[in-house]
Parts: sequence; structure tokens; C-alpha cells
Amino acid sequence: MSEFSRSVLVTIFLFLASVVAGVAVTVGNPEAGQQMLEIFKDAILGDILDSSVAMLALKLFLNNLQACTFMFLGGASFGVLTAFIIMTNGVVIGSVVELVREQQGALYIFAALIPHGIFEIAAFIISGSFGFLLALELWREWNGRGDAAAAALGMAKTFLLVVMPLVAIAAFTEAFITPEIIRLVA
Repeated sequence: MSEFSRSVLVTIFLFLASVVAGVAVTVGNPEAGQQMLEIFKDAILGDILDSSVAMLALKLFLNNLQACTFMFLGGASFGVLTAFIIMTNGVVIGSVVELVREQQGALYIFAALIPHGIFEIAAFIISGSFGFLLALELWREWNGRGDAAAAALGMAKTFLLVVMPLVAIAAFTEAFITPEIIRLVA
């Protein structure tokens, strides 16, 4: 198994475990879930939802690109920041998903998440994986066995060619297509 595959598995595990933790917290304490929803609205959505659809897409793109960039560059903290961002996002997503599922049902959740989530979550997983790989390369360089800058450059090229387009497709889909699918389901 390649190092990239292992870092993908670590990223997926951390994300899924934190989503489950977010769901569990909300099931056990709905008030905590409601607080997570308020944090999500204030910190993440802010005034995004009050924008035109095109501006919404741009703001979603920039917000998610920023998160992906921090996950990747968070590898410079030997992966601590990368793991923190992955897990924080997972807990908040799990909590919000559980609250919305209780109010709107599972079909609504699928309609609201699947269309853009396929692209967005893929971008997050790749970015988190790059963060862990960067941490590994820094560790190797620190021990005299690698060149973290050269490895980071290669990952940065892939980030630009793969992650940025995924984030753009996700933002476009979330702004223009997902609301229409939700209307069909609701």
C-alpha cells in the first residue's frame, strides 16, 4: 500500500470517526447539537446564504478552498493542524446532519449533501492526505532522509490540478444544483 493510500485511509478514518462523534453528541444532548448548528451558521455560513447564487458559489468556493489549503499546509505542524481541521469539520457536520435528519428526514440529508458532497469530500480527503504526507516528509527531512520542499511542490501541483477543480465543481453544484434537488425532495 502506498503512503498516499495510507494517508487517505487515516484521513477517512479521522473524518468518519468525528462525524460519528458529532452525531453521538447531538443524539445524547440535542442542545449541544443546536449550539453546533449556531456555530456552523455563524462561523461557516456567515452572510454566505444572503448572497446571489453566483456570489454564493464564489463564497463557497473560497471558504472550502481555504479549508483545503489549511488542511494541506497544516502538515507543517506535523499534521496536528490537519487532524484538528478534519476532526472539527467532521464533528460539526455530524452534529448538523443529525439535527437536520431529525427535522427533515434522511432523504432530505441525501438530497442536500450527495450532489456537491461527492466533490467536496473528495477534495477534503485529498487535502487532508496531503497534509499528513507533508508531515511525513518534514519528519523525514528532519531526520536527514528527505526533501520536504520538493515533496510539497509535487503535492501542490496535484492540489492545483485536482483539489481546486473539485472545490470549484462542489461550489457550483452546491449553489446552483443542490437547491433544486432539495426542492424536488421537499
